[in-house]
Formats: sequence, structure tokens, C-alpha cells
Amino acid sequence: MTMGFVTSQNAFAAALIDPERPPPPGLTTARGEPDALRFAVYRNNVHVGLTTALAQRFPVTRRLVGEEFFTGMARAYAGQHKPASPLLMAYGDGFPDFIAVFPPAASLAYLADVARLEVAWGQAYHAADCAPLDLSALATVPADSLADAGLELHPSARLLRSDHPAGSIWAAHQGGTVEPVHDWVSETVLVVRPEMHVQVHILPPRDTAFAAALFAGVTLGAAAEAAYAANHDFDFGSALVGLIGLGAFCAVKIP
Repeated sequence: MTMGFVTSQNAFAAALIDPERPPPPGLTTARGEPDALRFAVYRNNVHVGLTTALAQRFPVTRRLVGEEFFTGMARAYAGQHKPASPLLMAYGDGFPDFIAVFPPAASLAYLADVARLEVAWGQAYHAADCAPLDLSALATVPADSLADAGLELHPSARLLRSDHPAGSIWAAHQGGTVEPVHDWVSETVLVVRPEMHVQVHILPPRDTAFAAALFAGVTLGAAAEAAYAANHDFDFGSALVGLIGLGAFCAVKIP
């Protein structure tokens, strides 16, 4: 592959994304003439394809702001971010961060976290399969080694900590009728696919520091200490059994 070919590809890709750019040099019709109008139609089709991919990946975000607002926001994102992968199912990982600084969405402080939850849902859906950890596996860990043991995350497990009720907002939009969210509080959400279906769980507040520590890769003992420091009502046994029961882990790492 020559440098000139790579340069031409880059120019073509840049012109597709930026509507202010003219058609790339050397791009002509069969008659050897440039055709800006035909290229504009092609560019528009690319933008439509990207915004459609975003709409399919972020259905709750779209429902929250409405079709017109979402389309405008998606087109603005597509104008600045071209796909990094040929798989459109992976397009939009950076969309939540874009929403967080998108001026027209500034009054919707929760919107970016709802979009992050939808990214986590898609990643969990496409993650590798793995048998979830069974509680009986803990019996193989010697009592004096339990504090130094760690837990291997399930490939699909994602943890989202939000200052807003992102999990409740997402759940309220899963049916035909939208239920109002009454408790406007921060939430920690576990997204995981231990078997065939992606599951979204809102964790008890007293367990959130424990879950965050385990997701950061620390030992059970260190995670318990962090949880106790954050909330003196923390119950190690119920929190550990609860997270394992939800399928968040797939193995015990014994020192």
C-alpha cells in the first residue's frame, strides 16, 4: 500500500464526515468530471447510516429527548467522530461523553449516564460467554486465605456509578408506558449477562463501595474494608452472596 493511496483514503474519509469539505481531489464520474452533488448524496447516506446505528444502540436516550433532538445530536456526533471499526454495533462508545458536553443537552444532567448504561448493555450483550461463579466455589478457599482472595469479573459485567437515578430512568422506559421516577437519588447499576439475557440491577447503596472495589480488582479483604469505611451498615456476607448470585463473577483467584 503506497503512501499516496493512504493519503487518498484519509482525504476521502475526512470529506465524508465533514460536510464543509469539498469532494476529495481526483474523485470523478465515469466521464472524468467532478460531481459535488452526487458526492453530497453519498455523504448524506453515510450520515444517515451512522445516525441510524446510534438510534438503534441508544433507544432510551432517543426516547428521553425525542426523535428530532436525538437526530440532531447524533448527526453532530457523527460529524466529529467517524467509526473506528467496521462493526457498526461498536459505533458510539464515545457518544455519552459527547452528550455530557453537548450544549443543547446541558439541562439534562442525567442523559449522559443513561447513555453510558446503554453502552454497557450493548457491551454486555456482545461479551464472551462464561459460566458464572457458583457459591460453592468459595468453599474451596481456606478461611485464613479468604481476605486475600480475589474474584474474576464475568466478561459481560459492567458497573455504572451515577449521581442520578440512571438505572431507574432506564427501567422506566422499557415498557410501552413510561413510569415516573419518584426517588431522584444516585444509583450504582450492575449490567451483566450471566446466561442468555442481559440483566440490569440497581445495587443497594450500602453495597456500592464493595462492588466498586471488587471491580477495581482488589482483594475481598480490601474491598470489605472500603465498604465498611463508606457505610457502617455494610454486611459482607449478604453483599458477597448477592453479587455472586447476580452473576458478576466467573472465578475465584486464590493466592
